[in-house]
Amino acid sequence: MAAVSGLVRRPLREVSGLLKRRFHWTAPTALQVTVRDAINQGMDEELERDEKVFLLGEEVAQYDGAYKVSRGLWKKYGDKRIIDTPISEMGFAGIAVGAAMAGLRPICEFMTFNFSMQAIDQVINSAAKTYYMSGGLQPVPIVFRGPNGASAGVAAQHSQCFAAWYGHCPGLKVVSPWNSEDAKGLIKSAIRDNNPVVVLENELMYGVPFEFPPEAQSKDFLIPIGKAKIERQGTHITVVSHSRPVGHCLEAAAVLSKEGVECEVINMRTIRPMDMETIEASVMKTNHLVTVEGGWPQFGVGAEICARIMEGGLWENVPGFMSEGYRDKNDFKPEVTAEVGKWRISVCDKHSSEEDFWRATSEIPEGGETSAEGFWN
Repeated sequence: MAAVSGLVRRPLREVSGLLKRRFHWTAPTALQVTVRDAINQGMDEELERDEKVFLLGEEVAQYDGAYKVSRGLWKKYGDKRIIDTPISEMGFAGIAVGAAMAGLRPICEFMTFNFSMQAIDQVINSAAKTYYMSGGLQPVPIVFRGPNGASAGVAAQHSQCFAAWYGHCPGLKVVSPWNSEDAKGLIKSAIRDNNPVVVLENELMYGVPFEFPPEAQSKDFLIPIGKAKIERQGTHITVVSHSRPVGHCLEAAAVLSKEGVECEVINMRTIRPMDMETIEASVMKTNHLVTVEGGWPQFGVGAEICARIMEGGLWENVPGFMSEGYRDKNDFKPEVTAEVGKWRISVCDKHSSEEDFWRATSEIPEGGETSAEGFWN
């Protein structure tokens, strides 16, 4: 009390100086969290929230995961919910799909998505197609996750990007996080989703720390699947990317900014369903588009974006559009295919030089959409 009384009798400026020296006050620093820890935190929160959630895969339990993404989870939740499996992707992926059909919510980890090729029948024919084939009666709430794309010194067998592979498959949702915020928000949304979700992580990003905003630290934090994020505003050119290349795009944008070129950098976050609304709005503003990805360019994510931009009707003086297959289920009846083909040709002939060309091409014939909501998006 005597010390406090002494401070009260001193001038305010002097008291402030004494307090700063005594308590060494510094401004709070932003929390830094690695991508690895963000995924771990997201899985931990969902395991705690829902007893139906469990994790299985090679070395995910006692070894804490090949990349330590599941560190501490086995000690916390035990053998029944954090399960080590044999080296048999087809086997444990099948177990996970069956568990999802029985009402559980498995997280199936592949040590690398290159190994998911060993389980491709389970991922596509069992997980992705079952909801449609059951007439909407049998959901398959499963997450397939693991590192995707090129890493350091792992050769061609372990370096492929599977974004376009899985993005091509109806019935799957595909997400591709870049930073820690993406990683936590998307893994939590994937676990809660009632559809099969492929989470494409990147091995080289696991140990990279990012600023973790206060909202991302909440147990209720989610990032909606199907929504991109503009990481940098710009007016001259739109740059679209996902996963690790997003960082490269931001670095390039900083270099170009010094030369007077302002890039708008879009982090896709989700491959399927693709957020074309955000991309199209940006391209309308900048009139220029560059896509950057870690996969092969032919039939790639960037090719799909460019095709949709060309087909979407942003500019009336660009008459080209992509001819696609009939989108209703797997029904390739000759008469239906012919009907759609004739419709496409007639629209092109009639409207290729008229103002309502794009409006006409957006009108899909009756039956051209699936009845399962969101299935073919």
